[in-house]
Amino acid sequence: MNILHVASECFPWVKTGGLADVLGALPEAQARNGESVRVLLPAYRGLAQRLGPLQVLAELELRGLRFRLLAARVTEPGSGLCLLDCPALFDRPGDPYHGADGRAHADNGWRFGCFAEAAARLALEGIGGWQPDLVHAHDWQAALVPAWLALQERRPATLLTIHNLAYQGCVDAAEFRALGLPESWWRVEVGEFWGSFSFLKAGISSADALSTVSPQYAREIQTAEFGQGLDGCLRQRGDQLFGILNGIDTALWDPATDPLLVARYDRRTRLAGKAVNKAALQAELGLAPEPERLLVGIVSRLAEQKGIDAVLAAHDCWASLPLQLAVLGGGDARLEQGLADLARQLPGRVAVRLGYDERLAHRIEAGADAFLMPSRFEPCGLNQMYSQRYGTVPLVRAVGGLADTVTDASPAALAAGDATGVRFNHSDAGGVRYALERALELYAGPDWAGLQAAGMARDFSWAPAAQAYQQLYRSLLRRGR
Repeated sequence: MNILHVASECFPWVKTGGLADVLGALPEAQARNGESVRVLLPAYRGLAQRLGPLQVLAELELRGLRFRLLAARVTEPGSGLCLLDCPALFDRPGDPYHGADGRAHADNGWRFGCFAEAAARLALEGIGGWQPDLVHAHDWQAALVPAWLALQERRPATLLTIHNLAYQGCVDAAEFRALGLPESWWRVEVGEFWGSFSFLKAGISSADALSTVSPQYAREIQTAEFGQGLDGCLRQRGDQLFGILNGIDTALWDPATDPLLVARYDRRTRLAGKAVNKAALQAELGLAPEPERLLVGIVSRLAEQKGIDAVLAAHDCWASLPLQLAVLGGGDARLEQGLADLARQLPGRVAVRLGYDERLAHRIEAGADAFLMPSRFEPCGLNQMYSQRYGTVPLVRAVGGLADTVTDASPAALAAGDATGVRFNHSDAGGVRYALERALELYAGPDWAGLQAAGMARDFSWAPAAQAYQQLYRSLLRRGR
């Protein structure tokens, strides 16, 4: 089967969040299963140069723009990366969506609308003689690909994966017309959304099937609480909406081989290994060298979605309970300031590093005792899986993929040896306090080592997800024939 993934990010070439991790791992897992896979990305500034000299496979003109398709770089037998080059759209400073000043590009709708239409054209015409049987589009930036392909009688099958429903790619009527989108799409049944046009809604309405990145999130987004205004549209497609849990890169995230750690360890040596990494982390961050205190880690985008305001609202917990807190992340300026203030108020107990540092992210996973994720919604989440693999007990709000991947330390689960963390119900100061107090209770007793061992025994590799996607793809191709 020939599979074309269309997305705006792919690790390690370009990353702002978990979407990149999925595109960095899933295609290669599929290639190991014998599929022929390509990933199509925009050619952001400097990306082609980083990949080396690339052959031009095709050229096309669209909306007054010239696009070049640059040859695939094979990263795994059967898997390769292609770039869609259009300097007017993508040769810019900053990340894929924001300029160097941190502000979102005003023409993001135009940029990714043109990218999606060009990708659809290439899916029909082929990529250097390679013709996809199925196009797998990811999030709003690629959601118009299945919409364009749905207009064709003979075309590849299409799947749209929703990684985060909160980002929908909405444009106004003027942008809609500038993109030359079919007038028939400006209908509530397709993409019209409260007076604007939603790329994501158009993809939801048009793709042969939909998926999300965890079973729980697939159920949640069909409700008014989590549906971001699209719950009705998603309920209509409910029989073709599938929740497939993301995996993690178990080679990159492996405490037994991780080169970024002070000391490597496995299930057998975890107690000694984590103790060494904890002491090193405390020293690096300026936390008091107190091995007996429960050290809680957070590595996150600093946003209300992630419940970071609840972490701040639980100020008295960090001040009075026998805890330490290590935070790494960036995002909302108000939350960044609040965390920086908390660290100044509680020196030796709270440490905050703003921005992103891959090395420090690994060291927090290894050195922390527990990992806090009080998200208001969480499509899948990766850190709770990294944490379990590193013997770090996750404390998570029971939503989305957090609920699917963490088994609560209930009496029954503890007795069975299945418990891997603490789940709580409210993303507020009370929920955070409950999680921390429960963690302290477990940390002081005999069950903590069992939580660590059970978490490290879990299989969070991409193999199960790749198999599930393969079955879904084959069902779509059978239906098409």
